[in-house]
Amino acid sequence: MDSRVADDGAAIRRRRECVGCGRRFTTYERIDPLPLTVSKRSGVKEPFDRAKLARGIAQAVAGRPIPDGAVDEMVAELEEQLRELGPEVPSEAVGLAVLERLRALDPVSYLRFASVYKDFEDIADFEAEVVALQKLTAPKRPARARS
Repeated sequence: MDSRVADDGAAIRRRRECVGCGRRFTTYERIDPLPLTVSKRSGVKEPFDRAKLARGIAQAVAGRPIPDGAVDEMVAELEEQLRELGPEVPSEAVGLAVLERLRALDPVSYLRFASVYKDFEDIADFEAEVVALQKLTAPKRPARARS
């Protein structure tokens, strides 16, 4: 009988009428997102687990002055970014995307996550990462005026 867009474009609402009994029904059709798979370095493939990603990021930002909801927002943005890469993404792409966002959010959280993701083995690994982080995030000095 009638079809229209619903839920801000996320669904189609259809009104139907049964030819036999004359009763009317409303159905909603929604797009099922394709499952997202993560390929690990070992070759193992597993379904993307949003909660697992959120836990890892939450551990990295624990005790830091991070706004409420920042982790959930970051996870939602990351999932959307990863889905754009296709139905199967390498775990490296997930880790690098998290590091990129944590670098901008909080350097300490970045180092915490990097220490696990990059499998730091000693203090030299931390030192090297801090030096690299400072090079990327150091403020630029104003150019001297030339006379």
